[in-house]
Amino acid sequence: MDYRTAGVDIDAGNEAVRRIKTLARSTFTSGVLSDIGSFGGIFRFDPGRFRDPVLVSSADGVGTKLKVAFLAGRHDTIGVDLVNHCVNDILVQGAEPLFFFDYLATSQLSPDLAEEVVGGIAAACRENGCALLGGETAETPGLYAPGEYDLAGFIVGAADRERLLTGQNIGPGDVLIGVPSSGLHTNGYSLVRRIVFDQFRLSVDNHIPDLGMTIGEALLEPHRSYLSLLKPLINRNRVKGIAHITGGGITDNLPRVLSQGTAAVVDCSTWQVPAIFEWLHRSGDVPIEDMLRTFNMGIGMVLVAETGQKEQILEELAARGGHDAQVIGEVIAADTPQVTYTNL
Repeated sequence: MDYRTAGVDIDAGNEAVRRIKTLARSTFTSGVLSDIGSFGGIFRFDPGRFRDPVLVSSADGVGTKLKVAFLAGRHDTIGVDLVNHCVNDILVQGAEPLFFFDYLATSQLSPDLAEEVVGGIAAACRENGCALLGGETAETPGLYAPGEYDLAGFIVGAADRERLLTGQNIGPGDVLIGVPSSGLHTNGYSLVRRIVFDQFRLSVDNHIPDLGMTIGEALLEPHRSYLSLLKPLINRNRVKGIAHITGGGITDNLPRVLSQGTAAVVDCSTWQVPAIFEWLHRSGDVPIEDMLRTFNMGIGMVLVAETGQKEQILEELAARGGHDAQVIGEVIAADTPQVTYTNL
């Protein structure tokens, strides 16, 4: 009996690390002082970039969207989902990313699969100017079904303390600006899989006329990064708060950035709900309240700003490709931070 017989192939692990090194090095910024394979990642923080620097960090996964990737046999976009989700989570507090760590665990390590997954992570890190500083590739026999894996990420970013977005100065009369999502992003897939694969018994290759693509293509559309679009607004102090619309939808995420004594009114007639959500709503007979609390419904970010700033914000977003951003509601006085919908 040896370790390989017990289910752990050290040689496969070393081969995976060798391939990952090349991918990770392509993301290295001037602050990286270590190489992949060290016991810890070393990063030199340049305080000159910020007057009063504050570190902002977050950790997340991609949930059961992984199950769709397994069914499709496609693993090059799931890492993009992971990085962009984490980047957005610190962006809403005013931070830009510095470095990223990933955790990839599987029952039997395949260097090819690891390279495909980490390739997506590296591509997204390059796009966001974030160094893939290190991570863990774990072979854990018996914990996962053959061909399946788990994926998680940890990000560290920085912001000027004076530009941190806390939502404390949000008040009645402020406007809500919705910035569209690129699809489901990384939330609601447990409900999606029940509808698509359990109720209708579709395969990922089934073409859906209403969507103009296969259901697998629609469900694997990568989570959008909003860094390049929104960071200039943050730097110019254009917004008071930003909500990343993830699990819980607008219903649960927007109140997280509202100040005490305020609430939000969202007009659902102000944007066109993407076809994937309409299809799920109709096909699964999902109550609209559940749709709004499970999915982003086509709004990936909600910006909170003074009414007098809205035209300038919309113009700046349009100049950077955000032509489809629009005012979707307003902030009102209320005892409890919550969301009320109109024109459902």
